[in-house]
Amino acid sequence: MDSAPPSTRRQRRGSGGITLGDVARLAGVSPITASRALNTPAQVSPETLARVHEAVARTGYVPNRLAGGLASARSRLVAAVVPTIAGPVFMEMVQSLTSALADAGYQLMLGQSGYADSREDALLEAIIGRRPDGIVLTGIMHSAEGRRRLLASGIPVVETWDLTPTPIDMLVGFSHTQAAAAVVQHLHARGRRRLALLSGDDERALRRNRGFVDEALRLGLIAEPAELPVHLVPAPTTLGSGRAGLARLLQLAPATDAVFCSSDLLALGVLTEAAARGIEVPGRLAVVGFGDLAFAGDTHPALSTVRIDGTAIGQRAARCIVDRAEGRPVEQKVLDLGFQVIQRASS
Repeated sequence: MDSAPPSTRRQRRGSGGITLGDVARLAGVSPITASRALNTPAQVSPETLARVHEAVARTGYVPNRLAGGLASARSRLVAAVVPTIAGPVFMEMVQSLTSALADAGYQLMLGQSGYADSREDALLEAIIGRRPDGIVLTGIMHSAEGRRRLLASGIPVVETWDLTPTPIDMLVGFSHTQAAAAVVQHLHARGRRRLALLSGDDERALRRNRGFVDEALRLGLIAEPAELPVHLVPAPTTLGSGRAGLARLLQLAPATDAVFCSSDLLALGVLTEAAARGIEVPGRLAVVGFGDLAFAGDTHPALSTVRIDGTAIGQRAARCIVDRAEGRPVEQKVLDLGFQVIQRASS
């Protein structure tokens, strides 16, 4: 028996993904025996069950939970996974994605993976088992098991809110490190020299932090990374963690004259705490957020921030999914939509 697992690098939505037949061949059993092992395990021997489970693990195969469904049938359902639905940062993308898919005759199913102890793998197994016509993911950092399952499924996948030259399938996003570097350049141009970071502890925010520190080093604002004050708070971030975060940063580095926050909610907390302490913004302290949420232009002072076009991300992701599901080629599989530093009164 050939011990090499079936290739997972297949053309998607055409020749399909890993099938039950592939699992059966790798396990050295018939397809019906493999099906029994997965659906009615008491009907097969422990040895056979172990071989089938090993084949499933090696291939990333997820059984089709659509009872009676045909492999070629289209569900006209697209699944999206976001870290949280409690905060507004991803809602612009979700709304745009929902609208664009509906215009094309598709419906959106939304899942929340969380930040700490991410539930993404469990969500992906449930989603793949229902064979949607596409999957939209937030970010590019997935477990090896999750990536293997997605590749094996043959389902069109669009990763969003990030950038990499090696996506699972397709990608619509922007560079977090470049966005953070642009904020350093903005603050440096405004005469700020004693910068600090107030950040959530999620992976994308931490990548922005690295870009921020690297640019501060390049501009000579610090001599080594440890010189830049950083305070991390749990994600998803809140106004309250912004207030407490500024208090902590001022303890660590009282001379701080600019704070870059990993979210607009954190920045709103910083503005609130600064006002409570009588700290003038932007005179004594410049504040920059991330996300350009609806309230950013209405704070006092108006909040400088990094604008991410969530509407465009949702529209482009929907177009990629629909084109692939309906057999049309996607010419540009990695699309960098960029970002914009919005200067307002807080900096």
